[in-house]
Amino acid sequence: MATKGTVNVQTENIFPLIKKFLYSDHEIFLRELVSNAIDATSKLKVLSASGEVKGDLGDLKVEVILDKEAGTLTIKDRGIGMTEEEIEKYINQIAFSGAEEFVKKYEGKEGAEQIIGHFGLGFYSSFMVSSKVQIKTLSFKEGAKAAQWESDGTPEYEITDIEKADRGTEIVLHIAEDSLEFLENERVSGILNKYCKFLPVEIKFGTKTIKEDDPSGEKDENDMVKKVDVEVDNIINNPNPAWAKAPADLTDEEYKQFYRELYPASFEDPLFHIHLNVDYPFNLTGVLYFPRLKETMEVQKNKIQLYSNQVFITDSVEEIVPEFLTLLHGVIDSPDIPLNVSRSYLQADGNVKKIASHITKKVADKLNGMFKNDRADFEEKWDSLKVFVEYGMLTDDKFYGKAEKFTLLKNTKGEFTTLEEYQEKIRPIQTDKDGKLVVLYANNLDAHHQFITAAEERGYDVLLMDSPLTPHYISQLESKLENVSFARVDADTLDNLIKQDVEVPSKLTDEEKEKLKPIFEEVVNKEKFTVQFENMSETDAPIVITQPEFMRRMQEQQRMGGGGMNMFGSFPEMYNLTVNTNHPTVGSILKKQKGNKQKVAKQLTDLAMLSQGMLTGADLTTFINRSVELIK
Repeated sequence: MATKGTVNVQTENIFPLIKKFLYSDHEIFLRELVSNAIDATSKLKVLSASGEVKGDLGDLKVEVILDKEAGTLTIKDRGIGMTEEEIEKYINQIAFSGAEEFVKKYEGKEGAEQIIGHFGLGFYSSFMVSSKVQIKTLSFKEGAKAAQWESDGTPEYEITDIEKADRGTEIVLHIAEDSLEFLENERVSGILNKYCKFLPVEIKFGTKTIKEDDPSGEKDENDMVKKVDVEVDNIINNPNPAWAKAPADLTDEEYKQFYRELYPASFEDPLFHIHLNVDYPFNLTGVLYFPRLKETMEVQKNKIQLYSNQVFITDSVEEIVPEFLTLLHGVIDSPDIPLNVSRSYLQADGNVKKIASHITKKVADKLNGMFKNDRADFEEKWDSLKVFVEYGMLTDDKFYGKAEKFTLLKNTKGEFTTLEEYQEKIRPIQTDKDGKLVVLYANNLDAHHQFITAAEERGYDVLLMDSPLTPHYISQLESKLENVSFARVDADTLDNLIKQDVEVPSKLTDEEKEKLKPIFEEVVNKEKFTVQFENMSETDAPIVITQPEFMRRMQEQQRMGGGGMNMFGSFPEMYNLTVNTNHPTVGSILKKQKGNKQKVAKQLTDLAMLSQGMLTGADLTTFINRSVELIK
């Protein structure tokens, strides 16, 4: 017996609208249909556990069957199935009414495809790729008859009685001419691997050949049992991923194996992991991994995968977790996060905000625990952690409040201290005459070697701050720490960086300085260099080239896109050329003949530029030739 009917909808062109707006990416149809099959199977397990279904459930695998010749793609399960009445209710009434409500509310509105999840239209995603869809189903209920529902993408449908031996449901998609890509084995396999990799019921997609020991026991010339080809089911998913297990049931090696399963192209193990497991006030499970971040800050913000009940949703999780946590890798699974909804909805959702706050707390607690429990190990990991911690402190005030207890500073000697410890350490020696604590730092041990050595000879301590976030990070620390300033060790002479009450006398008179100044100004670009005189030690360099801290820091922040600073235009490249009034060579310049005055001044200036890596091209060639002449 066949039953024909028309779905009672006001909108005649509902299917074209579904096809256009249901999802922005048509491949989602397979995720939706396989997920429905998993749900039907899971419901059967629940009913069996409660005694409503008797006997052995048998093989519960979900199958995806591709028949290119017939032009069909079938999703088959052995779950609870449906009766004809249930088809009428769930397919013709509930889902269609949801579709009509969706069309009425969102037709023509931008982003409509993102809010479809409100309407329970998963099954109708099949019409995005199909010219005809059939449902063949047999309910688990005793005495139930098998039925088939069929529609060609119009509001008309037909239900017929059929013969079906197995309990469960088959969704048969007759793939449309404009969607033939979904009849390609590799395309379907790729979608299943992307969205269904960790669904909780085994999913079969065809078969594969593996090598097994010859059951006859026959051996080869090396006295090893021969291998034979065996065809087995191709199971595309891992139904029991690490995040779905209890932490006590997993070893460190199993966590690493799961990481390699998530990121097969990764060549490095993660530093460590955090297992999330919350059931109140929201549901959340997951495993987050700390990758080894490089100094170049290889930010890849698509490494956290979001799942809902083990169904992959997205790897764009910026609205779910705080920005800095997107540097982590791993999985978050929460049925409380709404699916396929707009980003603005996600940002306003109360559960999403709670989840983000909880993850931040768990990460901070984990780092603090590592610091307290094994500081030496934490220090070993610090170079790989610091970019992440600095990024978190810069972008999340709550994280900063927790991280300031365990964030580390490393000096040029490789010694580690916390923020509080370091301030106490340098306060006796690096407090200037106004009572401000001056923190000296370098970001390149080789390039700043001359300045670091001079500072250490004075008893000063120099931090190594070589993160790509350093310009922003030190500005934040200056705003948070009381009466503390940071200065790169090459930003000025040491006496100017840490000003003391001690006066160093000059061996040059003011008149001699006035005579020397135009000589040095002649040998440099006056728009780029400001010539100044400083009373330094005789053992200090005759000429020191420095770049003012503020100017250089603004340039660095601007290069990193530092918060709208482009409105001020580009910061000019400016340097101070500081002449040491107490160096014997400087004092001797005035005694030389006129031509030689400039030659010596230029040679000293070029030496200073060479030490800063600023002498290149023709200027470097000229310097080398002049040096050879002077040696002669």
